[in-house]
Amino acid sequence: MSRLICLLLFLLPLGEVATAADPVDNAAEYIRTGNMHELSKLFATDVETAILGNENTDTPAQAETALTTFFKNNPVKSVSVVHRVNSNPTIKFAVLNVVTSTGTYRTSLSFKMVNGQFLMDEIKIEAEKK
Repeated sequence: MSRLICLLLFLLPLGEVATAADPVDNAAEYIRTGNMHELSKLFATDVETAILGNENTDTPAQAETALTTFFKNNPVKSVSVVHRVNSNPTIKFAVLNVVTSTGTYRTSLSFKMVNGQFLMDEIKIEAEKK
């Protein structure tokens, strides 16, 4: 019986690692649902934002406000991950296709590893190129 308990205690942490949500998937879901407050919890201390050419280095609160304003004016209909890069263990990058009521936007997200967790250090929203 004690061997079974030891085995379960050993395997439990592995199961948690395997089911940990990907920051790209989390960010895509927060954008899809318009939850910029939860998205801001993924931000690094400084966030490079570029929204339709307006580039800034923002605090998480400033970035949250800018994104809230953008998505309030452009309500999201759907979000899909078009491309993702996971080849570097300390960096994640993704491109999302964000369809809104006013148009389609190419949104790129960049995450870096900080103290054992991925934090978004850049978000860029561009009009879809035709």
